[in-house]
Amino acid sequence: MTREPRSGCPIASTLDIVGDRWTLVILRDLLNGKSRFSQFLSSPERITTNILTDRLVAMESAGLVTKSPYQARPQRFEYKLTRRGEALLPILQEMCLWANAHIPGTWTPPVSFMARKPE
Repeated sequence: MTREPRSGCPIASTLDIVGDRWTLVILRDLLNGKSRFSQFLSSPERITTNILTDRLVAMESAGLVTKSPYQARPQRFEYKLTRRGEALLPILQEMCLWANAHIPGTWTPPVSFMARKPE
């Protein structure tokens, strides 16, 4: 499921992995402790199940998350950030700062999220 980058531009190459409407929101949720499908569905953005499934598969393929079963019947999985996924934390923190400074009405992120360092 991995594809060649459309160019050598680092911005375009990064956007090829995380530049859709949902991947960074799922990363945000993972960074804030969510790990199960139902937990992602409870986020205020209301992602649909088919889109969530698609993004989690793509994120696993890109090396951002790993999944492991936590229940056999029906089979259910927990998702965990890899070091590669965790390394996106500073980008999300900077996006929060930018949005708070330039988009009225955006939520102030939790101090615990903003103080967190990549593992």
